[in-house]
Amino acid sequence: MKKAFTFQDEKSSKFWWIDYSGCDLAVNYGKTGSTGKYELKEFDSEEECTKQAESLITKKLKKGYQPAYDFDFIDRFYFDDEEIGPHSKTSHPNFVKHFNDDFYYDCADEEAPFGSDEGSDALSILSENLRNKSQQNFVDFPKYMIEHEWGMKYIPVSSLKEEEVKKLVETDEMDMTQSDMITYAVAFGQIKITGKVDNQLRQCAIDSMERMKITAKVLNWGEHSELLNKMIEDLKSF
Repeated sequence: MKKAFTFQDEKSSKFWWIDYSGCDLAVNYGKTGSTGKYELKEFDSEEECTKQAESLITKKLKKGYQPAYDFDFIDRFYFDDEEIGPHSKTSHPNFVKHFNDDFYYDCADEEAPFGSDEGSDALSILSENLRNKSQQNFVDFPKYMIEHEWGMKYIPVSSLKEEEVKKLVETDEMDMTQSDMITYAVAFGQIKITGKVDNQLRQCAIDSMERMKITAKVLNWGEHSELLNKMIEDLKSF
């Protein structure tokens, strides 16, 4: 349940919204026009969560906040609580609606967008950059991360032919694999934060996941994961 409130007087103009269901509660607040701060709380029971949410709403109303029924939940950035990590309640509504499997918030599965060290770093640095400046070249961000943040070589997908990928595995396996993981993490990260994805970045991410499937075959990692197939199809249909 999502509810938004605003406060305005001669000295300040602020917003505050709350989203709660099940055992999870998220709030976002700050000056009107800003991204504000996100906080997420997890409770032991749904009853406890609802009780806390209603208490917070009551306190805001007593302070003079007014319901904002026309609050725009779409045209804004969403950032996770740093202590909790990826969560549906701190993700853009477009991301939550379309990418509705739990693994999109998984912090342990290496193939999940943000489950690997590479994916986690990509989301964290992308979030930090967007907090500091509203404009971001998402297409170039994977290359920026690999080369400027990590000092490694970025290898974009130029071919999905198995023989070409095999050559890269023999010479640049680590750089290629990390380039692929960063690329699709940035694409999912853009949607998670902004609710949109650059079409060129979307294709780069799809190609990167396809190349990872070929890499797995070349290195005899067994059958390619259904998780990659699911992510590819979900990204194509977004």
